[in-house]
Amino acid sequence: MKSFDFDTVVPRRGSGSYKWDASNDPESLPMWVADMDFRTAPAVIHALERRVSHGIFGYTKVPDCYYSALISWLQRRHQFLIERDWVLYTSGVVPAISAILKALTQPGDGVIVQTPAYNCFFSSIRNMECRLVENRLICNNGYFEMDFDDLELKASDPSVSVMLLCNPHNPVGRAWTAEELQQVGKICGRHGVVVISDEIHCDLTFPEFRHQPFAALSDDFLLNSVTCNSPSKSFNIAGLQIANIIVADENIRAKIDKALNIHEVCDVNPFGVEALMAAYNEGEEWLDALRDYLYENYLTVSSFISEQLPELTLTTQEATYLAWIDCRSLNASSAQISQALQSQSHLFISEGTVYGDAGEGYIRLNMACPREVLLDGLMRIKTTLINCYRK
Repeated sequence: MKSFDFDTVVPRRGSGSYKWDASNDPESLPMWVADMDFRTAPAVIHALERRVSHGIFGYTKVPDCYYSALISWLQRRHQFLIERDWVLYTSGVVPAISAILKALTQPGDGVIVQTPAYNCFFSSIRNMECRLVENRLICNNGYFEMDFDDLELKASDPSVSVMLLCNPHNPVGRAWTAEELQQVGKICGRHGVVVISDEIHCDLTFPEFRHQPFAALSDDFLLNSVTCNSPSKSFNIAGLQIANIIVADENIRAKIDKALNIHEVCDVNPFGVEALMAAYNEGEEWLDALRDYLYENYLTVSSFISEQLPELTLTTQEATYLAWIDCRSLNASSAQISQALQSQSHLFISEGTVYGDAGEGYIRLNMACPREVLLDGLMRIKTTLINCYRK
């Protein structure tokens, strides 16, 4: 395997980074927004350099080889067999979700979300004038599981039309098993609830865990679901704005295609197209090395919390680079903890309530950075605990 460098600290302040330039504090350390502090795969950089050297950046036609790269990647990495006609491309997973909700719901419809959940789910539901229907996850000794009895109850409501599934889950870090997803699919199928599966973190499972695409489990699930994915998390190219919607059912696909065109989020830029093809055709070794590095970062966080931050509990994770940390023993709100970290240590994290009321008492920490930066962040948490919470 080739050697890839994830230890070099790449200065991002002043680069127009949403994550790094949101604060004017020169001492700030942002570990909140879900992008990585690593350069993308060399194959992606080289592909973009070749495209830039052409010098013309007009309207983009997505080539046949784009679809071939996506289809091959999903088959190789996830044993998910799709057809070209099922693919709709768009500028991002969040615009995709909004368009799908526009296509498949009516104002007032209920949308099931397993909370705590990715915060943009809430805004998409609100913007489409739908109702959030919470199916709270259950935490058992730091390990999150689905509440199927409650899911059955919520799905049986005739006003509920859609379930937004986060697979793998952000922020709790679960890579849902086939058995868990089978239960979701059967419950939703019984009650006519369409599953929208956000699989943007699909490539970022830890060793010994694999991503299970929801739609790959059965033909029934395939035809009663919509899958959203993108290389943006896996290859750190969110700014290039490229994502795909996979829809096998022709009628559902036509509705979503219409919604994408109405909201003008059906066009993509040439750099996103080139980046996806390079990532999926030539970026596999880099991704595997990245996954190993991220897992070591997770183990670093786990050891540090166990040895030096006994007040906190790290959620048992199987995927993503986002640590979900239980701070409830501090007897402080997530907002108070976040403010203390900023004021005492200039550390910016995501407070748990961003992900719904079920996230109260938790914080989310982005682990996708060089290890020395990660250790700096962990030491800042320790400093804050010493100054504010240890008596």
